[in-house]
This record gives sequence, structure tokens and C-alpha cells, in this order.
Amino acid sequence: MNPKNILLIKSHSMGIGDLLRSSAAWAVLHARWPGVKLHLLMLSKHAGYPSEAFIRGHHLLASAHFVTVKTGDPGSGPQRSLPLSAVCAATAQALQGLNIDWVIDFESSGIKTAWLTRWIAKRKGARSVGIAQFPLRRLFYDLAAPSTHRYRALHGLERQMDYTERDFVVLAALGLARGGQRILLHSGPEGRAWRNAHPIARPGRKAVVLNIGCGTADALVKRPQLSALVDCCVALYALEPFDLHLSGAAFEGAVNTEFAVLFTQALRQAGHAVGPPSGCEVADWSGTLSLDALTGLLQQADLVVSSDSGPYHMAVGLGVPTLCWFNFATPPSYHHAEDMACMVLPQPAEFAATALRLLRHAPRAL
Repeated sequence: MNPKNILLIKSHSMGIGDLLRSSAAWAVLHARWPGVKLHLLMLSKHAGYPSEAFIRGHHLLASAHFVTVKTGDPGSGPQRSLPLSAVCAATAQALQGLNIDWVIDFESSGIKTAWLTRWIAKRKGARSVGIAQFPLRRLFYDLAAPSTHRYRALHGLERQMDYTERDFVVLAALGLARGGQRILLHSGPEGRAWRNAHPIARPGRKAVVLNIGCGTADALVKRPQLSALVDCCVALYALEPFDLHLSGAAFEGAVNTEFAVLFTQALRQAGHAVGPPSGCEVADWSGTLSLDALTGLLQQADLVVSSDSGPYHMAVGLGVPTLCWFNFATPPSYHHAEDMACMVLPQPAEFAATALRLLRHAPRAL
């Protein structure tokens, strides 16, 4: 019998990129069973992540539910796992009144999600699907996919699978393959309203959105060095003049300001005009946009340049030409498409040539 409602269980990071990575699997499930309703159950470490409201509005999900599995708040010191009984009680409340035909456990390791999958399936009279990462884990599921090691061997994949591909390990139990499916994202009501209210295009000029990002302590290692980023952007400007729009969280406003000063100084030193009507216009939107509103900015870009952070994945999902700057090789984080490129510490000429190719990519329909 074809499923009408599928519960998708995930237990990992609540970062925007990590959540959006799963959208390729959601798209494949919709293609196989048109009209199916997908319900996400995310076991998160803490409550209240900004990404919760954003992912609830994803066009491929019928609903999204978030159950906290840790005590305390982020950065508050050691945090204990909540007892399984508390997690089950919160899960039962979150899923109350929801009809479920299948429960799919996307996690490949551990027992918590496997046990929870079986528990939910029994309560809902549903079929359970998971990954037989080790022999005894198979006992929790009605249908079990082979281990990630076996999946990599069958598909000739590197040991470090990209994060999007990992969701297709369990879908192998259903006979589903990725088939080149990319991640997907649509603007919600706020994003569409922002785009209509704030057109950024100027006649005869390209629009580039730059997300320096990586402002949290654990992510600073991924942030581009500003002087190198300035040199690369100036090299691109010499080939194709553009207006620059900076995005970021409120706490990233200072680094955006610093970059804008360095970039405009370098443009002037290279003999380029700064500011309208004939020069480069630089606008900083840091701290002013919700995640949905940010899609309204990203969708208007001819090119998005980003570090390895949430807006990078958002731009790829929206189908916007994207160049991601990496400080070190990180194959699991790469997306692969004609309208995007991943570059590790690029030199100015290499960066400019690649960015120019992306800037001249076929126009997109908004």
C-alpha cells in the first residue's frame, strides 16, 4: 500500500545547512509517491533554535516537530541527556492526532532513534524503516537498508560521503536512489514580500550577495581572511562591475563593516568609482533579515559568494549561482551542480574567472 503520511526522524544539528541537506531526500520521496505528506521529527539538543520556524515552512514538509533531548541551554556547561521516558512523552504529545503509515529513521548509528522508531511505529500501527548499521539494529525495523559502509561500496563513494547523500542510505531500503537530486528551497511569504519591497537590481549591473558569516566561536576557522576576500572581489569587479549586498546575523555586522571599508578603499585604489550612479553600491543587510526574508535577498542575486554556512546552502537550494569559499578541503560539505563552485583558498585570478562564469549563468526566473 502506498503511504499517505511518512514520519522522518532525524537527530543531528539544527543548523540551516544540515536541515536543508535533507530536502533532496524529501523531493525523491515526493516524486515516488506524489501527494504523500512528510512530517519531520527532529530530536534537537535544545529548544528555540531560529531554524525551527524556518524549516516548518519548507514547501516539501506537511509538518515539523522538535523534541528536546538535552537539559540546559547552549553554552551553559555540561548538559545531561533527558531520560528516554521524557523523550517518549514529548514525542507522543508532538505527534498527537497525526496519522502515520511509515516511520523512517535516517540516523545510521546509536540505539535511541532506532528504539524510538519502533516505539512510534507500534503506537501508530505504522511500518518502520531504518539502517542495519550493525546486525542487531535490524531488529528494530520492518525494512532495513544495508550499512553505510555497504552503501558506499555499492555506489563507489568516498568514505566521507557528502551530507546530502547520507540521507539516501536508508532510502535504499525502499528502492530509492538520489539520481542527482539537489537540495531545494522556496521563499515563504516573508521572503516573497521582502523581495517585492526591496528590489536590488540596477540596470546594466550585476548584483552579488556576499555572506562572510561564520561569526560564532566554533565557526571562525571557516571565515575567509578579509584581505584575501577583498583581493578576490576586486579582481572580479575588474572583469564584471557589480553592486555588493552583504548579509549576516546582527553579531556579524562589525566584520561586514570592516570588509566594506577595505573593499571600497581597494576599488578606489584600482581606479573604480564607488557609489551610485556609476560606481559600486555597497549595502549591508546584517541583522535586519529573518531567515525567510533572507531568501528574498538571495533570490535576487546574480551570484552568491559565501563561506561554509547557512546562506551557502540556502542559495544552492534556491537555485542561485553560488561560489562557496573554503579555508580547507571539506568534501562532505560540497554541493555539485553547474551553477555552483566550491573553492579552497582561491587566488584572485582563479576566483574571478570562476565567479565570472557563474555570473554569466543562464538567467533564473523569480
